[in-house]
Amino acid sequence: MTEPRWLDESQARSWRAYRRMRALLDLQLGRDLAHDSGFSEADYDVLSNLSEAEGRQLRLSELAALMLWSKSRVSHQVTRMEQRGLVTRRECESDARGADVVLTDAGWEAIRLAAPGHVESVREHFIDLLSEDQIKVLGDISETVVEHLRSLDNA
Repeated sequence: MTEPRWLDESQARSWRAYRRMRALLDLQLGRDLAHDSGFSEADYDVLSNLSEAEGRQLRLSELAALMLWSKSRVSHQVTRMEQRGLVTRRECESDARGADVVLTDAGWEAIRLAAPGHVESVREHFIDLLSEDQIKVLGDISETVVEHLRSLDNA
């Protein structure tokens, strides 16, 4: 058995700081979102993904893939959002076995009203705290890690 490659002090500090930052940032952004719009992060993720999609609709399986959720979990979330009139399901025209999730007019209005407050929260608690160089480095780091993790799915 090979010896673990332990993190050195600098690496451990960075790793712990990243994990703490992620947890605290997610908590704060979620609080702000709930306070400002009444939405959960899951609500906002569904609405924002649909609002950015062509025709403001996605296959349920595509939405699940974008959110990194199981189809079952997305289906339950969509059901709750259907009850509030934010989205609707309809049979997929190209595949009768599938369903499209469609942003309703009420859902479009809701995301349109929620987005400015959410982006302000992201700015206040994250973006505006960083220099342009830090933002670029963060983008580079994030893309490197995402590329690596996506390559594991395709293996």
